[in-house]
Amino acid sequence: MTNLHWNDTRNFLSKLTFRRLWNVCLVWLSYLLTRLLKRPVQWGMPVTISIEPTTACNLRCPECPSGLRSFTRPVGNLRTDFFRSTIDSLYRDLTYLIFYFQGEPYIHPQFLEMVHYASKKGLYTITSTNGHFLNEENARKTIESGLDRLIISVDGTTQEVYEQYRIGGDLEVVLQGARNVVKWKKALQSATPHIVFQFLVVRPNEHQIAAVRQLAVEIGVDEVKLKTAQVYDYEAGNRLIPTIGRYSRYQEGSGGVWRVKNKLLNHCWKLWHACVITWDGLVVPCCFDKDATHRLGDLKQQGFKEVWKGSSYRYFRQQLLQGRDQIDICTNCTEGCTVWTD
Repeated sequence: MTNLHWNDTRNFLSKLTFRRLWNVCLVWLSYLLTRLLKRPVQWGMPVTISIEPTTACNLRCPECPSGLRSFTRPVGNLRTDFFRSTIDSLYRDLTYLIFYFQGEPYIHPQFLEMVHYASKKGLYTITSTNGHFLNEENARKTIESGLDRLIISVDGTTQEVYEQYRIGGDLEVVLQGARNVVKWKKALQSATPHIVFQFLVVRPNEHQIAAVRQLAVEIGVDEVKLKTAQVYDYEAGNRLIPTIGRYSRYQEGSGGVWRVKNKLLNHCWKLWHACVITWDGLVVPCCFDKDATHRLGDLKQQGFKEVWKGSSYRYFRQQLLQGRDQIDICTNCTEGCTVWTD
């Protein structure tokens, strides 16, 4: 482990209170018991939650509902008063908070204020951004917010390659944004955020893997993550599926029909330790339910604990144990897929 990774790990561990550790133990034990008994047992509260600041996005990426403007659910921005009341009810057990589901978080005008609020509650905070809004002011405010991890999508090292997936994006704006954050992190003598370049490996950019690693070193980014790409229409092949097998979620089978590589087992850790809250308070199982079709509760009408322990969640977990291949959002799932990191 490098010093940069150790600093990030030490920062994360510093957030762990006895109550949060005990909650992790309860959740993990209940998950193990579930697998043993083949029926859902749920102890504790979520270890991590993803919350959606906004559904809006400035780009038009081809495998993203935000980019395609294809949502059937309502779109909008997270209300700060709703966010604060939700965090107030959860932070004692929660370990880390992801400010991302769909959309570009920095479009929300109070986004960094919400990050600051969560940071003051001792939560490890993460966001993922396309990097187009990291101007000097936002870069400084990002450091001052206390954000612990900043993931910047850099899916190409030349504009020609980058824009084949990040449609409407400007690579130089993204790279300058990363430089701004690195500069302000040094100027304010801050150990955070841990800055990550996330490289979504697709066929058009797979030849630039070495180049993105070098670019990260030159800019002063802490880490590079190579992420496998989800595509919706893969059965007949897809122009985005990498030719390098280790970076692909899919493989070609008999008759030229493509399939998901990883075996679809009838259990899922995510359903026990994590969940997603949409901008308007809907609770959905995980980040694969992009259009919120599996609505397990509504925080405008119920408290979170009532949802987490409620009949809809129990029923969904039971369905999963009986057959993940019967649940639409599970059939293209990454559970078991590898993410490579430097």
